[in-house]
Amino acid sequence: VQLQASGGGLVRTGGSLRLSCGVSGRTSTNYVMAWFRQTPGKEREFVSGISWREGVKSYADSVKGRFAISRDYLKDTVSLQMNSLNPEDTAVYYCASREGRLLRSGVGEYIYWGQGTLVTVSS
Repeated sequence: VQLQASGGGLVRTGGSLRLSCGVSGRTSTNYVMAWFRQTPGKEREFVSGISWREGVKSYADSVKGRFAISRDYLKDTVSLQMNSLNPEDTAVYYCASREGRLLRSGVGEYIYWGQGTLVTVSS
C-alpha cells in the first residue's frame, strides 16, 4: 500500500487549503484513511479520519466545523478541506491508513503512512 499526499502550501489566516492523498495497492475496501499533523517538538496528532467503506467520519475537536474529510472512489483519493485556517494549524500533515472500519486516533494504530506535506498559515 502506498499513500501519496499533496496540497500543502502557504496561506494567510482565515484562508483555505485542500489536501489530497492518493491510495494505491489496496485490495479491499475495509480500511480507514486518516490525516495527522505534527509540529517540531510535538507529538504527531490525529486530525480527521474516514472509514472507506462506510464513510463514517471523525474529527479532532480543534478542527471540527472548519475541516472536512471526504473520499473519492473513482480516484482512490481522500481529501481534507481546511477552512478558516489559523497559525495553530501550521504543521506537516500526513495521511495514514489502517485495516478495518474502526476510526482510531492513535498514531500506533496506523501502519501505512504517506510522506508529509507542509501547511504554513501566516498571521
